[in-house]
Amino acid sequence: VDSGIEHTEYFNNDKVLNEYYPKCCELGKRMTGAETVYAFDHNLRSKAMSDAKKMVDGGNAVQGPAFVVHNDYSVVSAPRRARDLALPPKMNDTLRPLLGDTPLIDPTKIDELLKGRWAIINVWRNIRTTPVQKLPLGLCEGPTIPMSDVITFEIHYADRVGENYFAAHSKEHQWFYFPEITRDEAVLLKCWDSAGEAFAPKDGSTGKTVPATFSFHSAFEDPSSKADAEDRESVEVRTIAFFPAES
Repeated sequence: VDSGIEHTEYFNNDKVLNEYYPKCCELGKRMTGAETVYAFDHNLRSKAMSDAKKMVDGGNAVQGPAFVVHNDYSVVSAPRRARDLALPPKMNDTLRPLLGDTPLIDPTKIDELLKGRWAIINVWRNIRTTPVQKLPLGLCEGPTIPMSDVITFEIHYADRVGENYFAAHSKEHQWFYFPEITRDEAVLLKCWDSAGEAFAPKDGSTGKTVPATFSFHSAFEDPSSKADAEDRESVEVRTIAFFPAES
């Protein structure tokens, strides 16, 4: 989509948290119909900067593109991450410098919010002034990956345990990407949807189901890229969206 939001100084953590996060939340509400959207984490990616071990001013290290087909959350870790956001931020949480010990989500409301439809959506953007020409982001159409192709794995952090999904290879999976995406465009990447058919409650409590629970994704080598093309530089902001009762 055309994001309609301005860029910021991405290598200044304070600027991203205070200026860019709110804009991503507004974009998420505008494009999805969500009632409330919270931004809670982000990554900056650049192969060259990662190789050089570049650090963000006031933030974490710049990461390289992720070259494994994965989804960021599972049926276990998605609701657990949502509930974590209703607790005081932990030492390694991106929002701790901004929130201190105040939870991002009101802990008295989290149970009610999770009874309705909610989703975790990444706002992915190119941050170079030139279009992406190298190491683009590939996106898999959710319904083309059956659960029999999904592999669960854990990630152990200093203060919490995450759980992600890998995907076994299959020629049946349908992949897409956006060639030469510009810095004015954004990809809204669904990493979890409580109304997705794969794990939606059978009692219909989240309203009607939608075909895709999540979209596997990965960076990849584009054979059409020129040898001297610039490495892509990108930012992804993780948001959690809560929808009106009728959604």
